[in-house]
Amino acid sequence: MKILKGITWNHTRGLLPMVATAQRFNELHPDIEITWEKRSLQEFADASIETLAKKFDLMVIDHPWTGFGADTNTILPLSDHFSTDYIKDQEQNTVGKSYESYVFHNKLWALPIDAATPVAAARLDILEKNGIAVPKTYADLLALAKKGLLAFAGIPVDSLMTFYSFCCSLGEAPFQSKEIVISEEIGTKALQMHRELAQLMDPANFNRNPIQVYEDMVNSDEIAYCPFAYGYSNYSREGYSRKLLHFYDLVELNGNPMISSLGGTGLAVSSHSQFQKEALAYAEFVGSSHTQQNIFADNGGQPGHLQAWKSDRINNITHDYFKNTLPTLQRAFLRPRYMGHMYFQDHAGDVVRNYLMNGGSENEALLAMNELYQKSLNSK
Repeated sequence: MKILKGITWNHTRGLLPMVATAQRFNELHPDIEITWEKRSLQEFADASIETLAKKFDLMVIDHPWTGFGADTNTILPLSDHFSTDYIKDQEQNTVGKSYESYVFHNKLWALPIDAATPVAAARLDILEKNGIAVPKTYADLLALAKKGLLAFAGIPVDSLMTFYSFCCSLGEAPFQSKEIVISEEIGTKALQMHRELAQLMDPANFNRNPIQVYEDMVNSDEIAYCPFAYGYSNYSREGYSRKLLHFYDLVELNGNPMISSLGGTGLAVSSHSQFQKEALAYAEFVGSSHTQQNIFADNGGQPGHLQAWKSDRINNITHDYFKNTLPTLQRAFLRPRYMGHMYFQDHAGDVVRNYLMNGGSENEALLAMNELYQKSLNSK
């Protein structure tokens, strides 16, 4: 018996589909057993995959780690191991830029098994009780926030992702040059609009990640709408939680739907694994169209394969979560993935969150981010 270990993150969406696919894979390959451990959402975003790769054969990773994993030879280039047809299927059935997010040095370093981006979530019962329609514009968000019915994820990394969203939605994507994160004009406007909305919210939001926001939405009756937090289709399934959430595309800003920052997860194989052949076979199984549309999706997973997102069966059991939010995924902004980018992401969120909470000079906040950007570009 060959026993492999995997690491994922601590949520139904992160753990259950991996356990279910591992169980089925073991039934098909009785000599291979795969056990899965979990870590917190914050550890998932922050913990170095270099350390994890020495302990685990399989890792569910965040795509900004791709460049680090490639440059340190921590993970295997999957495109060197899978058939051309399999890789072509993955590329053709990408959800937005999910496939591209794991490509570095023209090779694929993780399978896009899970696709996500910040989307909008609503408690329709609370909106209806208050005689309010689902928000369509940024002005609608401000009006709803003034009624105390709005919440969003405000911990540092999510504050940073929403800053990116405002920048992109105002017409300029971040990181277009090697000198600055964003132009002063767009960066200032993005910060001001972000703070305008944030100041109307309960300060508790600054300590909430997306999961905590959704849990508060379904377990209390105080929050009617979340305008942007990484989507979790689990909450759109009957019986998963006390109340049901319905998910939608983002509201419009200046006449166009807002643009969010791509998330999702990839399945990577450690270069340190003693069972690389077996780990690769399992990864191929998990990322296949058939597994993604069935075992993976049916066990709380949020697939990364486009055919699953288009499936009428899966949409029927998630109140059209996937159809409603697919446009958001398709236009989502792809964050940088170069070797040192995680240094920037780990620290720039504090700058944005501090500004949202305490105000101050937009110019100083942008300068602080530019300084972090330069350090990240020069870090090894």
